[in-house]
Formats: sequence, structure tokens, C-alpha cells
Amino acid sequence: MNPDDSIVISSAPHRVGLRVVVSGAGTYENTLAYWQTIAAALQELRAPGLLVIDETTGKPLSADDWKSLVEQMLGKGLERVRIAHVKPHGLQSIEYCELAAREAGLEARVFTDEAEADLWLRYGEHVRSA
Repeated sequence: MNPDDSIVISSAPHRVGLRVVVSGAGTYENTLAYWQTIAAALQELRAPGLLVIDETTGKPLSADDWKSLVEQMLGKGLERVRIAHVKPHGLQSIEYCELAAREAGLEARVFTDEAEADLWLRYGEHVRSA
């Protein structure tokens, strides 16, 4: 792997589950790798919510790439988690990720603002516990 194609993944507890920050090259391979890493972490935590801050850069993934990625991740535990995916540098074509995720039955939304994503996650937690 070219060093310019690497990614950095860091995670920390979040009030509704897990907060993950990803940076580096936004290739399909890297995106799949970080979602696989996230799914493994969620299996251990049994967290109800996930906040992903996606600071990856580069050419945006296509609609077909996002659909393929979501298909690859089905059955990995993301089905039971409310997912807020934040792209603070702009959505690029990430709306395809939300569409593919929702079509696959995942509860997911994309945002450009972390505070808005956090509010959506916390609201979902409140609705689930009511």
C-alpha cells in the first residue's frame, strides 16, 4: 500500500455508544476497511449508537461503490445500531451511502455538522427508550 493511501482510525466512547474519527485517503478499500473495523468494535461494545466523523479525502466513492460497501457490511451488526455519518469537509456523493444503507434496512443518516449528528443520535436514543 502506498503511504499516501493510508488511513487513521481512532475511537472513543460516546454518550450513545461509539465515536469514531477516520482520516486519510478515501478509497473504496480504505472505506471498507474502516467500516469493518467499526463493526468489530461495535460487536464488543454492544453500543446502540455510532457517530462516524469521516475526514477522508480524495475522489468521492460512486453510488455503485456505496451500494457494494453496504452489501459487504450486511450481517456484521450494523443493523442494530443507529448510525450518524459526518463528512465535515462536505458531503461529496455520500448521500448515496445513506440511500444504500436505508434501502438495506440500516438506520443511518449523513451530516456535515457533528453537533447536528449528535443531536439526531441522542434524539433516537430518547425515542427508543420511551
